[in-house]
Amino acid sequence: MKIDAVTIFPEYFAPAQLSLLGKAQNKGLVELQVHDLRTFTSDNHNTVDDTPYGGGAGMVMLAEIWGKALDPLMVEDTDLIVLTPAGKRFSQSMAAEFAAKSHLIFACGRYEGIDDRVRQHYSSPEYQSKNVLVHEVSIGDYVLGGGEVASLVMIEAITRLIPGVLGNPESLIEESHNSDGYLEYPNYSKPQEWRGIPVPEILLSGNHAEIAKWRALQANERAKKNL
Repeated sequence: MKIDAVTIFPEYFAPAQLSLLGKAQNKGLVELQVHDLRTFTSDNHNTVDDTPYGGGAGMVMLAEIWGKALDPLMVEDTDLIVLTPAGKRFSQSMAAEFAAKSHLIFACGRYEGIDDRVRQHYSSPEYQSKNVLVHEVSIGDYVLGGGEVASLVMIEAITRLIPGVLGNPESLIEESHNSDGYLEYPNYSKPQEWRGIPVPEILLSGNHAEIAKWRALQANERAKKNL
């Protein structure tokens, strides 16, 4: 999979060289390239934003600069992901859908966001004929300083689903959030008792059917608490 990220803060993506994602890049399973939006400006101040039409607080990122950055990246079969609080909520099922793609572009907006004409332009029939899809995505009902952190969250969730990225593929069988929407059950390891708190007796029984029932019940209880 090829991933491009466009941002005014390329340094934010330094953690992408670590852990599983870093190993996936070393193996050639994922190619991640980060692009500095300011390199596409032409003025002395490297301006990427201006005041919004219609008035209002904040600044809007300029369509012309984003167009210059994105045009060279827009090949066939590309999914452009625009990070915005107004987007569709990111989920495990969405991560699985993106993991099956060949090329993802993350547009990391800041300030009051990216001029909406960028979304409109790359959603036009010209790009649809090339199988270019535009997605507005949010990772939750809160506001961040920019799309970089949200992009890192999504990239990690997506790339770990690519075959070969996880050292133990069986880990994908039991996910923290499975297709039924349950949270993961509580886990325990050695010793059997720690600071007066014992491991639940059922986990020591060796009865795998009963253990599975207990884990399902615990996961369901966790889900109820988080409603």
